[in-house]
Amino acid sequence: MTGNISLAQGRGYLAIPGPSVMPDAVLRAMHRAAPNIYAGELVDMMPGLMADLRRVVRTAHHATIYICNGHGAWEAALSNVIAPGEVVLVPASGRFAHGWAEMAEGLGAECQVIDFGKSAPWDMDRIAEALKADTAHRIKAVLAVHVDTSSSIRNDIAGLRAVLDALGHPALLMADCIASLGCDVFEMDGWGVDVTVTASQKGLMVPPGVGFVFFNERAAAKRASMPRVSRYWDWVPRANPTDFYQYFDGTAPTHHLYGLRTALDMIHAEGIEHVWARHAVLARAIWAACSVWAEGGDLVLNVADPAHRSHAVTALRLDSGKGTALRQWTETNLGLTLGIGLGMAAPGDPAYDKFFRLGHMGHLNGQMVMGLLGGVEAGLRALDVPCGKGALEAAAEVLAAG
Repeated sequence: MTGNISLAQGRGYLAIPGPSVMPDAVLRAMHRAAPNIYAGELVDMMPGLMADLRRVVRTAHHATIYICNGHGAWEAALSNVIAPGEVVLVPASGRFAHGWAEMAEGLGAECQVIDFGKSAPWDMDRIAEALKADTAHRIKAVLAVHVDTSSSIRNDIAGLRAVLDALGHPALLMADCIASLGCDVFEMDGWGVDVTVTASQKGLMVPPGVGFVFFNERAAAKRASMPRVSRYWDWVPRANPTDFYQYFDGTAPTHHLYGLRTALDMIHAEGIEHVWARHAVLARAIWAACSVWAEGGDLVLNVADPAHRSHAVTALRLDSGKGTALRQWTETNLGLTLGIGLGMAAPGDPAYDKFFRLGHMGHLNGQMVMGLLGGVEAGLRALDVPCGKGALEAAAEVLAAG
């Protein structure tokens, strides 16, 4: 408690790495009666909505939409290009890369996982060795998580494409940008990505429940060679619908679409380059504060090198084991919800309580970041966690410089 008084009244702040803070404009757009799904504005707006999604992903190729979360989008992408018995290579730098590999195994694929741990980005030399050893080209795809939300590591998708090209390896490059889209720079066509997977609840600022898969002609050719694809996951009718229902293989996620239309309007009004730059500055402010707190010896940034840190999420630990206590304190006393340390230690393991995450994605500005950091500092002081002094001043200097 803050003395004997809780200060959690007022609007809560959900500072977790997804679902992200939803703009009031998105909530207003969704607050309406159910629309006609056979004719009218909802049907008419779909071509423009899909075109504007392509603009965010930076692709001129095919876009599809699914009623699902990110895990469903993983399965949708895999179902269209990976047949049972085929091999996928998975460079892993956090829990979500392993999760995508498990999804592939569940569909009958053979997974070769290269585990780089939970605090380091990919080692391109090790990936190249695995691809070189695949002289028969049994590896049909590389499953690449751009930002692993659990570890907050940002990996080099363009560098991975360069490795594939240098070796002349024909594997598809499949990128998960669920955590990074609309936060970190992502260039599907410019980086040579064949299949991109993302979802609605992070940088797109819409409630969970809608997933997206984008694919180019190389991926379309692989789909054409597949022996079978389930009717629901098949991206062919979704990418080339003749009737409105084919976008979704059934009833549309009506209110999500209205929210998404508004969110895309907000992104394009700001400009995607400015969206990226804003996230970069806000992330640097958070890192500046965390670096000062770390001088006290208890707090540790999970990713040491800023060049490999996500601009959407920051994973942290408190070596005193007070990460869970900090989350509980800020939520109970301030109305500030921090993210759990997902995938860093198993629940029940004493180390689990060390970890927490700060989500800083989507509908976020400078005063929100300063409020987040002020809340964390209050919690650290209330719990007597050793930490350096001057963290908020360091963050303010970053924001002042812009």
